[in-house]
Amino acid sequence: MLTLNVTEPKIVLSDEPTASLDSHSGRDGVNLIQQLAHQPPCTVLLVTHDPRILDIAKRNLHIEDGRLCDRAPVQQTA
Repeated sequence: MLTLNVTEPKIVLSDEPTASLDSHSGRDGVNLIQQLAHQPPCTVLLVTHDPRILDIAKRNLHIEDGRLCDRAPVQQTA
């Protein structure tokens, strides 16, 4: 899921880090990415469709139809 070939990266790009993973493994991987983000000067750009991991971000942006939206859609709870 995550391979870093350098020490102390300045930027980590992560596209769908939880894809094809069970919830436990996905959370473990996201926690690792979050730890990297807390080690300056590392910036993390994470792209996901998984709303379960939105809580780790300092900032969430929503893109719809190729455009940056003013705000993310409200999550419906069952």
